Amino acid sequence: MNYLEATQEIAEVIPDLQSKSKEINNSYDLIITFTNSIKMMIQNNDNPILLKSLKKMNLIYKNGDHLLRSAIENSFIYSLDSCTLFCSTTDRNNILRTLSPDLKKVYAKQIYSHGI
Repeated sequence: MNYLEATQEIAEVIPDLQSKSKEINNSYDLIITFTNSIKMMIQNNDNPILLKSLKKMNLIYKNGDHLLRSAIENSFIYSLDSCTLFCSTTDRNNILRTLSPDLKKVYAKQIYSHGI
């Protein structure tokens, strides 16, 4: 899956993304835009769409090309702690539980290797 295909996948959950698609020129732009949308969902407690979005992120990571996977690891996973900073423990745990095993490994590696 390339970023154009990923854009279509994300638009199934976030239709407003289609209007921003002219601003999205590459995988990093797409994942940053998607991550910002996820941040807003977390802040607004929009849990049904949030869970669908996290599942799409899992799918994109699983089926995405190298650029998409790298963008997810370096943008989404990197900002996950700041996204969930003001969540309740229950909400944070639900978000982390929704991540695929592969994304959980990347997240754990990033958390535990920080500062080394």
